[in-house]
Amino acid sequence: MVVTGRTGGRPAAPPTPPAAVSTPPAHPKATARALPASPPVLLEIPEIGVRTTLMTLGKNPDGTLEVPPLSRVGEAGWYRLGPSPGARGPAVIAGHVDSEKGPGVFFRLGELRPGDMVKISRKDGSRVTFEVDSLERVPKDRFPTRKVYGMVRFPGLRLITCGGTFDSASGHYRDNVIVYAHLVSGRRLLR
Repeated sequence: MVVTGRTGGRPAAPPTPPAAVSTPPAHPKATARALPASPPVLLEIPEIGVRTTLMTLGKNPDGTLEVPPLSRVGEAGWYRLGPSPGARGPAVIAGHVDSEKGPGVFFRLGELRPGDMVKISRKDGSRVTFEVDSLERVPKDRFPTRKVYGMVRFPGLRLITCGGTFDSASGHYRDNVIVYAHLVSGRRLLR
């Protein structure tokens, strides 16, 4: 996400979403009912080889989304002040694209396409599966706050990382890559 103080080489640029992307549907086909809230503990995105535990994130003092520390770029985080994955509303998970040490957990996020699946295990023993609707790359100064965090009438998911060109002067990527998805199944795992 925010990368500062880069010294030395950095990995090849992360994949870029296609230039023309669709906007997420206002009301995707309801294929699963919302579940009661429960914190997420594990995120899996088979299509891009992601399997990570989830830390909890809040807000920075300036009101922006807290991101995982650079010491843990291989782990994503769930925004705990919003809905949990599987509950009604847009659950938000953020992760780094890279660091000066190499690729981060969401390095390949821009490779996802509509129809790809995202699986999340929750603390209550349930597992929820989301289907990707769309993805977009947007300049950070035009971040679509309402589109990402605005309430929706279905269980949604937003995955966020950095992307685009890396600005050496500021130590940040210029854009954000955002994936939009909706719940397609939710079930309790057998223990």
